[in-house]
Amino acid sequence: MPDGHVTHATFAIERSYKADPAKVFEALSDPAIKRQWYAANDQTELVAFQSDFRPGGAQHLGYRFGDSSPFPGVSLTDDGTFQAIVPGSRIVTTSMMAIGGAPMSVSLTTFELVPNGEGTDLRCTNQVAFFENADGPVMREHGWRVLLDKLGEVIEG
Repeated sequence: MPDGHVTHATFAIERSYKADPAKVFEALSDPAIKRQWYAANDQTELVAFQSDFRPGGAQHLGYRFGDSSPFPGVSLTDDGTFQAIVPGSRIVTTSMMAIGGAPMSVSLTTFELVPNGEGTDLRCTNQVAFFENADGPVMREHGWRVLLDKLGEVIEG
């Protein structure tokens, strides 16, 4: 994308988990559990993960891309704020991602949890402004799909 250009995108992903809303909410909010599905992956080295889960609390992730990635050694940061929390029901966050120190996107992410009789339906809605050097809507949605699959593995283990 040329300098100054912004691409806007919104996508929603739904998942059903065989766990009650309290357990799903815990996996979204407890830093030790969240680190397992949200922060760890095999293409980057995790260099920082902090999460102060409360309205107004900050979350910080720092990665370094591995040698097998398209960006070996380059840093990726994701700095966010928890905007609204309804225990067992909803989490809303805002965040900014940067690659190599250059901002690449700003996101508003909403998690909604609804009991379904057999567990929990989760709806993750992501609204993003992508800047130059960004991954773009297709890759970001794919990334969230992978993360929510990993969330299911952790919850249903």
